[in-house]
Amino acid sequence: MKQAILSALAVLLLAASVHAEVLTKEVEYHEGDTVLKGYLAYDTARDHVDGKIAHRPAVIVVPEWWGLSDYPKRRAVMLAELGYVAFAADIYGGGRSVNTPEEAGKLATQYKNDRPLLRKRIAAALDTVRKMDNVDPNRIAAIGYCFGGTTVLELARSGAKVAGVVSFHGGLDTPTPEDAKNIHAKILVLHGADDPYEPPAQVAAFLDEMRGGKVDFQFIQYSNAVHGFTNPNNKTLKLDGVGYNEEADRRSWQHMRNFFDEIFATPSTR
Repeated sequence: MKQAILSALAVLLLAASVHAEVLTKEVEYHEGDTVLKGYLAYDTARDHVDGKIAHRPAVIVVPEWWGLSDYPKRRAVMLAELGYVAFAADIYGGGRSVNTPEEAGKLATQYKNDRPLLRKRIAAALDTVRKMDNVDPNRIAAIGYCFGGTTVLELARSGAKVAGVVSFHGGLDTPTPEDAKNIHAKILVLHGADDPYEPPAQVAAFLDEMRGGKVDFQFIQYSNAVHGFTNPNNKTLKLDGVGYNEEADRRSWQHMRNFFDEIFATPSTR
C-alpha cells in the first residue's frame, strides 16, 4: 500500500513538473525609426532539455484590424500552452489598439494600401523572433486573423523563409499576385464559406494565384461561417457580415494544430 501511495505521489509530482508555466511580457522592437511593442508568451517549463536551452518552434500572431488587443494576446498564450514560443506582432506601432470600426478601418486601410510597409512591419516581427535564444530559426510560422490574415499572406508573398502561414478569415487579395512565385512557405487558409467580404470571385482569384505560383497550399471553408468567425467578441459586434461561429472556431484551431504537426515535424540543427 505504501509503495502504491509513493507511486501515485510520483505521478502527481511529474505532472506538476511539466504543467505549463506561461510567461508573458512586452517586447520592444523596431521597424526603421518606428517603435513596435509585441507580446511574447512561452512556457518556461519547456525552456531547457538536459540542461541546455531548448530551441522550439515559434508562431507569430498577427492581430485583426483592432491592433494589439487582448484577443491576439490570448491566442499567443494558447499557443504557448501548446509548447510554442508565441509572439503577437505590433503592426500599427506602440502596441496600439483601437475600439471602433471607424478607427480600425482607417488604420487597416493605410497598411493594405501600402503593402511594402505592411511587409516591413511583419518582417520586423519575424527578425525579432528569429533571434530569440529559445527559438529554432528554421521552424517559425505566422498566423493572422482578418487583417492579420492579409498580413501573413503578404509575408509569404515577400519570399520570407518561414515554414508556414495560416490565415483565419483573412483578406485574400493582393496588388501583386505574381509574387506567389516567391512563396517558400506552406499555406493554410481557413475561410468562412459565407464571408461577404471575400466573395467567390476573390476566392477564385486567390486559388488561381496559388496554382500559378505552384504553392503548397490548403484552403478549407466552414459552412455557416462569416467574417471574424473565431472571435467570441463578435457575438455582440453590430457589424454586417461579421459574427462568431463556435464550431468553425474549434475546427479551424484544430486544423491549424494539424498543420503545425506537419510543418514542424523535424527539428533543425541549429
